[in-house]
Amino acid sequence: MENAIQPLIQVQSVVKQYTRDTQVLTVLDGLSLSIDAGDFVALMGPSGSGKTTLLNLIAGIDRPTSGRVLVGPDEVSAMSEGALAKWRSRNIGFIFQLYNLVPVLTAYENVELPLLLTNLSKAARRKQVELALSVVNLTDRTDHYPRQLSGGQEQRVAIARAIATDPKLLVADEPTGDLDARSGEEILILLERLNDEFKKTILIVTHDPKAAACAHRLVHLDKGVLKEDVRGAGKTVGIAAAATVSAGK
Repeated sequence: MENAIQPLIQVQSVVKQYTRDTQVLTVLDGLSLSIDAGDFVALMGPSGSGKTTLLNLIAGIDRPTSGRVLVGPDEVSAMSEGALAKWRSRNIGFIFQLYNLVPVLTAYENVELPLLLTNLSKAARRKQVELALSVVNLTDRTDHYPRQLSGGQEQRVAIARAIATDPKLLVADEPTGDLDARSGEEILILLERLNDEFKKTILIVTHDPKAAACAHRLVHLDKGVLKEDVRGAGKTVGIAAAATVSAGK
């Protein structure tokens, strides 16, 4: 009998609580969820529903109060801080709403940052950085600083940084939330390409219906519990649309 294929992500009966003064606030309440490798999942729900908390638990930024979080064979929720830092650098690519670029570093240097934690040679790092910047179509902005880039270009540099180490999983918190409509569409096209062509598993927190429509699966949270899990979401910003969008300049 063949062994069943395990999901890439398993969230098992997770509770997350915070204490404010004497009050205990339950952000996630016994939540269970599994996500397959290669999936594209949008986490949605009202503010305070636990979306970002769940994202942070999966990415190893935070720990559950109880329950387990596994990514591949690794029980993220049981790792030491030192082990978590090494694990994140190998397995997770982070994409933030406000880009989190270092203003005094060029696009090249920002993308190279996570690679400095690896054992790669300078030549190997250069190859990885150049590949990541080519994927996001920013090879002509290598020496530009964040202040010299548009918001959409800054987010694409952030995405290049996220994929530079070739991680298993990309996690994005409101990746289009600070962008105009055109730049937001370019980022969605890029995320679809990373999922379709490069087979990256993507998990995004979003309030943007257009971003959610790109996902294969919509997971709705409310008050820390799973309210709805819908597969087969329409991909309305398909890769073919990339031909109608400029090179992002």
